[in-house]
Amino acid sequence: MAEARRTRPVSWFRPALREFEKFPEGAQTICLTALTIAAEGGKADIAKPLHGFGSGVLEIALPFEGDAYRVVYAVQLGTEIWVVHAFQKKSTQGIKTPKREVDLMKERLKRLKELLR
Repeated sequence: MAEARRTRPVSWFRPALREFEKFPEGAQTICLTALTIAAEGGKADIAKPLHGFGSGVLEIALPFEGDAYRVVYAVQLGTEIWVVHAFQKKSTQGIKTPKREVDLMKERLKRLKELLR
C-alpha cells in the first residue's frame, strides 16, 4: 500500500497575497503550481534559492508575456510554507532585484521568525 503524501499548508503575508492577486491569471496559475510542488516536498524548475537569505528561502522566478514576476517563500519556518513577498519585477538595474524589494523581504522574514517563536 502506498504511503499518502503529506502536503504542508501554504500561508501568505496579506500584502504578498494582495500583490499576487494583481498578477495575470496565467502567471498566478503557474506560481500556484510551483507552490503546490513545494507544499508536497519538491521544488519546481522555476524556483531557486534566494541568495543572501539563508537556506530555506526560495524565489519563484517567472518570465510571463514579456514581464517578470517573483514570489518569495520560506520552507523552513514552522510547519507551513510561508509566502512573504510577491511582485512584478520592474528593475532598472538589469537582473538585479531592487533594494526596496530586498529590504521588504528581509523585514517580513524577520517578523515571521518572531511570530513563530
